Amino acid sequence: DGSNNGDDATKDDEDDDKGKNDENEGTIVGFAGTTADAFTLLERLEGKLDEHPGQLARSCVELAKGWRTDKYLRRLEASLLVADKKASFEITGNGDVLESHDGVLGVGSGSSFAMAAARAQMDNPELSAEDVARKAMQIASEMCIYTNDNFTVESLAVEEEKSKDEA
Repeated sequence: DGSNNGDDATKDDEDDDKGKNDENEGTIVGFAGTTADAFTLLERLEGKLDEHPGQLARSCVELAKGWRTDKYLRRLEASLLVADKKASFEITGNGDVLESHDGVLGVGSGSSFAMAAARAQMDNPELSAEDVARKAMQIASEMCIYTNDNFTVESLAVEEEKSKDEA
């Protein structure tokens, strides 16, 4: 959400950037929870991505394993959303790496409202993915007292896959 508590990957206050778009790697990361803890985990994730280039799922699983087993990391209070052009994942301190069945993920206090609103709009062909995200966050901000309506949308350009007939 837009409050200064680090929630919801798609929103931020003017002074608190809660998402990172690494254009060189094509990966976006957002978080909920304690900012310092999230940035510690982000550094670890970047290390895993360097170890396993182009393998986001493997990097996320390796981070989750370390997060679950390391005495220091185990105490960190944050959740991460990580996406590239192929997949999106939520990584939790319980060792979970979750992938959505419909491509909708959210994290933070207003995430259930935003996810429900996004899913309700997904079948509207007139709305782009960014439009759906913006409308969903607006609805969440109106329903959740911890979510405000100051947000920034980070996105990755995704090329449509050509069908076999077009190739």
